[in-house]
Amino acid sequence: MKACDEGALGDGEAVVVDVLPPIAVFNVDGEYYATDDTCTHDKYSLADGYIDDDVVECALHMAKFSIRTGKALSLPATRDLVTYPVKVEGGEVLVDVSRE
Repeated sequence: MKACDEGALGDGEAVVVDVLPPIAVFNVDGEYYATDDTCTHDKYSLADGYIDDDVVECALHMAKFSIRTGKALSLPATRDLVTYPVKVEGGEVLVDVSRE
């Protein structure tokens, strides 16, 4: 599924892919990563969080996650995020949203 055009996200920016559950696509140093958009601690969009290098911090309760791996890095989050394969093809950032 197309998330955005290549180059549409600046470094340290994110966009939400409107699927269920929603997926956040992040640009980290020119590489794209996709995780669940919803914080595993409480229902809040991580694309609206604070991005510092390859870590996203939920703006609601400050739980931190690795953008590259989805790993929960700080309390109050204890569950990791699901990650999704991303590829850039034909100028588009594509996310594999299948759960196989």
